[in-house]
Amino acid sequence: MSFAQGFARPALPAPPKRLSGAALFLDLDGVLAPLAPTPDAVGPEPRRTRTLERLTQALGGRVAVVSGRTLAEIDRIVDGAARAASGVHGLEHRRADGVLSARVPAPSVKTALAAFHDFAEARPGVLVEDKGLSAGLHFRQAPSQADAALALATALADETGLALQPGSMVLELKTPGADKGTAVAAFMAEAPFAGAAPVMVGDDLTDEAGFRAAEALGGFGVLVGPERSTAARYRLENVEAVLDWLGGLASAVTEEKEARA
Repeated sequence: MSFAQGFARPALPAPPKRLSGAALFLDLDGVLAPLAPTPDAVGPEPRRTRTLERLTQALGGRVAVVSGRTLAEIDRIVDGAARAASGVHGLEHRRADGVLSARVPAPSVKTALAAFHDFAEARPGVLVEDKGLSAGLHFRQAPSQADAALALATALADETGLALQPGSMVLELKTPGADKGTAVAAFMAEAPFAGAAPVMVGDDLTDEAGFRAAEALGGFGVLVGPERSTAARYRLENVEAVLDWLGGLASAVTEEKEARA
């Protein structure tokens, strides 16, 4: 065993299989849905929809999707199964009772979009995404452009005051003032989430703020994917493992309720 191996961080364990007092906050891409070459390539899937519906019913509505996608995209992909949801990294918010709120888009988002379009036009495989409250530059199909994309996005963030949000093969310039941590905190101040133990499940660097918020509020984070440095306390291997775990939670909570009835 080498020196580095001897002092390596212990592997994160799998999360608990019974969480009847929890509130679950679930990222979408890489957690509920596999990562895809383009954002539009992800669509509804029956097992995902059924699992969310069962879990939401079992936990009394204490389930929210917290994603970088817009609320409209979340609803499309989960086929309407997310009553509570946060979109664009906390900039859009829908409470469990359906009440909507959103930040006002920073005018400089349009400046970022124009620069991103100019960049993508000369680079096949680079895609631009207009979310209204943010501008996204995707390079999953052109990984060799990662350094140039980062240089552009960093310069634009300095120039415009937009918040730079790195993600999985994407860079986003967004209206400042929110992230997945503020999204979790906002839900935890509302019914039916208030008083529960928050559990944030995510795969990306964008989810770290959610992990930290969950921990600070008495819960924990669950990392999905390979081991890495993270604020999460537990880990699941992939989307399939997430859906298996969530389905098991729904069954366990339902059984506990029936046993008490």
